[in-house]
Amino acid sequence: MDGAPALVGSDDVAAARSGDDAAFERLIGPLRRELHAHCYRMLGSTHDADDALQDALVRAWRGIARFEGRSSVRSWLYTVATRTCLDVVAARGRRALPMDLGPASPTPVLDDAPLTEVAWLTPYPDAALAVEERESVELAFVAALQHLPGNQRAALLLFEVLGYSAAEIATMMDTTTASVNSALQRARRLVADRVPPVSQQRTLAQLGDAGLRAVVEGFARALEHRDAPALVSLLTADVTWSMPPLTGWYRGLDAVTAFARAVPLGDCGSWRAVPASANGQPAVALYLDGAATRGDGAPAHRAWSFTVLTLRDGAIAELTSFIGPDVFRAHGLPLEVAEESTRRVDAETLAEIRD
Repeated sequence: MDGAPALVGSDDVAAARSGDDAAFERLIGPLRRELHAHCYRMLGSTHDADDALQDALVRAWRGIARFEGRSSVRSWLYTVATRTCLDVVAARGRRALPMDLGPASPTPVLDDAPLTEVAWLTPYPDAALAVEERESVELAFVAALQHLPGNQRAALLLFEVLGYSAAEIATMMDTTTASVNSALQRARRLVADRVPPVSQQRTLAQLGDAGLRAVVEGFARALEHRDAPALVSLLTADVTWSMPPLTGWYRGLDAVTAFARAVPLGDCGSWRAVPASANGQPAVALYLDGAATRGDGAPAHRAWSFTVLTLRDGAIAELTSFIGPDVFRAHGLPLEVAEESTRRVDAETLAEIRD
């Protein structure tokens, strides 16, 4: 199902088994990106995915001499990566969003402090992913996976996303086919309860480029111009807004509007918005002004929050604002922007959201 098995006598496999690290790199190079996405789905964190993939490749290099060629190199590497991620899950637990920790707040929380002891879910840079791969990293799906035990999480991803059979997964996870089928049944039930029936990829396709541009640019303008009515017009009645690592979150148009008027549209400073994408979804990088200036004396806005938009029926159903500069670095975004640069970036980035 993932191509013909690699032959033990192939040049690169044989060379890698003899200790040729260049040959090993040629084997793993074409698979590195998809393995990283698999680690992210398992762990819900780009940073953890970086570490897990590095660890998995070290394990694979050390174990390449024992690779017997009874499966493809791809299947073997997925086995190593999955087992590595299962070790991480066992050691660190799951990643969370604010709604996993407590009920929504009916009124704005103005003294909310970051909760740094929680392992928060982080967004995934999707620029390198093919369009058909983006559905499997959508925020709701990855967040739902975090509620599964490690074995169920792995079984579901290997079966539903990667197309391995239950028997193959049993071999990869060193268990029985019956255990895999049982894990799949339980995992599907939980995920079905937490993931919307219509994917973001289908929603974006139905919305079209013009509709997507209207929503993203409308959200950006509403923040920059402190236009509460314009912002409200873009939201669904049951909209949610969360801001990890802050624990407070809001559900419903009244609560979200009250929060927006009190905080982002209040007296916190002026915003500059740069459209982006993450997890196969539109996003907006928000920069807040401050006393600092750039070296040339021009006013600068500093990275504040990276907001992933979840859309439904042409409106915004969820806003997930990841606060802090680390997410900007992970997405290759600058930590400061000048006012004159943002609209140029907008035009370039908007064209890439659905490519």
